[in-house]
Amino acid sequence: MSAAAWDLTALLNAADPKASLAERQLWLVRLMEWLRRAPLDGAAERSTPLPVLRLKHLLNVLQRHDDHRAAVGALLARFWREVDTVALFADFGFAPRTNFFGELGQRLRLRLLPITPETQDLGELFALLFPSERDAQWLEAIDDETLARLAEALAPVAAHGGSSREPLVEGIAYLAAAVRASGHSGALRQRMSAELLADDPFRQLARAAERLGERARAGDTAALLQEARYLRALLDACRRAAASVRAHLEQYGVSVGIVFETDQLRARCDRIEALLDALLAPQPARELLRLIAMLAREAQARRGIRSLFARHYSLLARKVAERSAETGEHYITRDRAEYRAMLRAAAGGGAVIAGTTFVKFLVAAMGLAAFWSGLAAGLNYAASFVLIHLLHWTVATKQPAMTAPAMAEKLNDVSDDAKVEAFVDEVAHLIRSQAAGIFGNLMLAGPLVLVIQLAAQAAFGAPLVGAQQAGYVLHSITLLGPTALYAAFTGVLLFASSIIAGWAENWFVWHRLDSAIAWNPRSIALLGAARAQRWAAWWRRNVSGLAANVSLGLMLGLVPAIAGFFALPLEVRHVTLSTGQLAAALGALGFGLLRESGFWWCMAGIALTGVLNLTVSFALAFKVALRSRGIRLAERSRIDRAIRARLRHAPLSFLFPPKDSS
Repeated sequence: MSAAAWDLTALLNAADPKASLAERQLWLVRLMEWLRRAPLDGAAERSTPLPVLRLKHLLNVLQRHDDHRAAVGALLARFWREVDTVALFADFGFAPRTNFFGELGQRLRLRLLPITPETQDLGELFALLFPSERDAQWLEAIDDETLARLAEALAPVAAHGGSSREPLVEGIAYLAAAVRASGHSGALRQRMSAELLADDPFRQLARAAERLGERARAGDTAALLQEARYLRALLDACRRAAASVRAHLEQYGVSVGIVFETDQLRARCDRIEALLDALLAPQPARELLRLIAMLAREAQARRGIRSLFARHYSLLARKVAERSAETGEHYITRDRAEYRAMLRAAAGGGAVIAGTTFVKFLVAAMGLAAFWSGLAAGLNYAASFVLIHLLHWTVATKQPAMTAPAMAEKLNDVSDDAKVEAFVDEVAHLIRSQAAGIFGNLMLAGPLVLVIQLAAQAAFGAPLVGAQQAGYVLHSITLLGPTALYAAFTGVLLFASSIIAGWAENWFVWHRLDSAIAWNPRSIALLGAARAQRWAAWWRRNVSGLAANVSLGLMLGLVPAIAGFFALPLEVRHVTLSTGQLAAALGALGFGLLRESGFWWCMAGIALTGVLNLTVSFALAFKVALRSRGIRLAERSRIDRAIRARLRHAPLSFLFPPKDSS
């Protein structure tokens, strides 16, 4: 803005109490801009925030000039009479429909669309008056002397506009009514502790707020203080009841909508407490200022889209991570018997992937359109992964995204050396399990494909996968191409499948579908009582695995096809599938291929693919698991040193189990 825009004299001359609503509100907005941003003439103490210095200067000018003081006072008095102050105290900062997606839409509107000052809703105008992140800081920095002068200057304004306590009293009443409505809603009431609801604190809260308002209007200080103590006790009871919802969600599944509504209820209880402090304070100016600063912070928070998701999806992320952790425990081996079992399970998975490799070549040879080819490939992968799951076998690359949450749980407490060593043990178990999974997959997938190729050559005179397709394999999976990028992208898809699996299981539990399958009359009539129980238990055990495998298979097939539609050259590189493809190429071109550098560049590409598949998916899942638990790795350096020490003293423990499992 130009320097003229910051001229206080021009600003005060423009104060017109007879102007239209929009012009008067705009004048207030410009006054706040002048306090916040205008340059200060002369030397000043920089320890005092600039807006506070400007406020002192403004009060000095108004004290010296009666005409300016009269005009500004009349404008503010009219503002106080006409504006809806209760809307600021009771509504500002809360979703109008107590709905997560309604609040998301509101925040998007605040960020993307301009706000008009032509409004009598002080809650809407507040965002224009205090748009800066630093507003709360300078408001709280106003010293007692300046605050007293400001209160003295505004006293006639409040007197013309009616009692300054009335908006506080009405705000408490409106908030109490909203808390009562939320507490009595079926979604929350059915999930609160019955013991905490025995005295129905929500119903009592609304009645206590009404009585408090009557005492405040009557000027009965003793009775007012007594009602305030009772109201605070009820607020604590309501907050405890709301907190009990979280325990239900932990056990029976998470709904972001329920989490959001619970947070809104508790925030309204906190707002009532703040209004009570301002209402009961002997010198209310400081408490009102603290309340306005709190609302200024809320104005900034309401503009944040990321913070909304971070806060209200944290519990869902935790439940998704925990459900993945339960599954991930099955992928961690801790002794030789478990290690051998993992090798057998991975070998079985490798055998299935060998068949998947040939079907993949068949789909490619059909020459379908990109989408249908991707869908067919995705269904091939999904069917293979589901078969592996149902046979209780494993695919190595699925392990990291599942085991990362299980590892994060071990980091809840690493306060001493013994616990750090225990965590390092888990790291060794994990890496050893990954190694077993890869060894088992590759020792059967590649050789089996090669054997089938050679058998077809002997039986039919030609291998199932021809030389042309073999040449494409050597060109596509070589380390000299974009293999590293595609392998890392595949790791992202592996991580995404674990998130989908956790979400699907949470959705299944939240809607109690296992109970519905077991006890719904139609299920019982169709399946019989005993079979319905077995089906319910089967789905409860397998819903996560099925969701993970189907989603992973479809993503591996469809995401590259959809990316290609947008001219994004993305492909997938899966270590086991790539090994099967290279074995097919070796069977088609003969063992002379072993003497060519192209083959060994492909082998190097497969090795890097395995590393990136594992590390990218594990790192992403581990990060989500840590964030969902609010864990900060203050002991990261100590853990790193312990892992390096283990690598120096017992490097093979990361690949093979010790003879003594203890």
